[in-house]
Amino acid sequence: MKYRELGCFFVLSVIIVLLSLDVGMFWDNVLYGSKIGNHLIQNSLFRWDSIPVSIDNGHPPFLATLLASGWVLFGKSLSISHWMMLPFIFGLLYQLYYFVCFFVEGKYLKIAAFILVLADPTLLSQLVLISPEIFHLFFFFLALNSILRNNIFFKILGLSLLGIVTFRGMMLCFGVFLIDALIYTVIKKQKIQYFFSKEVLLTYSVAATPACLYVAWRYATKGWLISHPLQTWGNALEFSSILDFLRNFGRNILVLGYQFTDFGRIVLLLFIVGTFCIKRKTIDWKKYNYLLIISVFSTSVIYSTSLIIRNTMGHRYFVISYVALALLAFMLIMEYRAKKIIFSGMLVSLLLGNLIVYPDTFAQGWDASLAHLSYWPIRKEAINYMEEKGIPIGKTASFFPNSTSIDNIDLNGDIRAFEGYSGDETYVFYSNVYNLSDEELQELQENYYTLKLFKKNNVRIEIMMKIAR
Repeated sequence: MKYRELGCFFVLSVIIVLLSLDVGMFWDNVLYGSKIGNHLIQNSLFRWDSIPVSIDNGHPPFLATLLASGWVLFGKSLSISHWMMLPFIFGLLYQLYYFVCFFVEGKYLKIAAFILVLADPTLLSQLVLISPEIFHLFFFFLALNSILRNNIFFKILGLSLLGIVTFRGMMLCFGVFLIDALIYTVIKKQKIQYFFSKEVLLTYSVAATPACLYVAWRYATKGWLISHPLQTWGNALEFSSILDFLRNFGRNILVLGYQFTDFGRIVLLLFIVGTFCIKRKTIDWKKYNYLLIISVFSTSVIYSTSLIIRNTMGHRYFVISYVALALLAFMLIMEYRAKKIIFSGMLVSLLLGNLIVYPDTFAQGWDASLAHLSYWPIRKEAINYMEEKGIPIGKTASFFPNSTSIDNIDLNGDIRAFEGYSGDETYVFYSNVYNLSDEELQELQENYYTLKLFKKNNVRIEIMMKIAR
């Protein structure tokens, strides 16, 4: 890859960071990053065994340790935390383009394919957040590109790092293994027994060592891996009956289908399916086997797990599949004459997907598109309003992920914290970003009225006060 292209990716990475400097910690990243990171910086960066049960999610504290290290060196702030993500954003953009280059020929076609891949709303959202997903994606595509180009060293490096980001990173490692095996057997037409050579076994054994060491250490020091009585996900596999399991399984299939088609991706999926139906006899599907395998098997362990647990996993867990499907859609465009029109339609569909905001009663993947960007400026306005009116933050209820200290979100040292909602609080800090249950929405409607409304691009924050009875 030319230095000019590397320079372009670096500039693009810097622009992404600059545009995201005001984006606070969001969703699970409040726990993955700031809560655990705050504990580590107050105690010891590598005393992972000291993480209290109340904030210990069991995962390797990769993000928290990285952030805490940056805070020690440069000072703790939201902007410093975003700049800490810069090398990984750059690495991800480089690997995505490298991935595209394996399948697409021609300078301008490569750029167009890269733009379509990058335009996925969920990928864009993760790029502006301080999130483990950037590490997952960077290390996954580092390993995958190494498989496609037979580079053993970077294959081991990518897998080794991927396995210590989170337990889900370990699941993605197995996805890489499946892809590697299927490329060898399905595409290269070799017998499966020859795949398990000494070289392959040694490669994956070395790559799995960091993850295995963490799991062994974790179990030896804590006695549990991912679930304990204080964690709400501890009953994820508990069902009252077979019928309850089947009902939940059917619902999860629908949710998974919705996630793959949400935020404008439905246009790409319909195009892929439509092309298969219309041109199935004229297209040589063999040249698309790579991307079909990658899109299906990269996250196969994750979506298989998502189908059998009570609450399905979020949109962001399947970004790798979205990327492969977007590239597949781009390659299929070449089968048509109206290439520019079809490409433009797909690109517009994905970009407009960032504007989708569902009604309050419909749970939205707020970290899965750029729609949440409107939340951050009005959140500041709302907090300023509360300070001006003398409304105590410490006695104001809010909801996940805002029901925590301001510092855990803004990384500014402000230890004032919103209360978790119980219905007894005088004031409530509400936003449609919080995905409340129908019961909670009804309670707010019946028992509170809006003192002040802040709104931007269909994202709302309401400062509410309890109705005097």
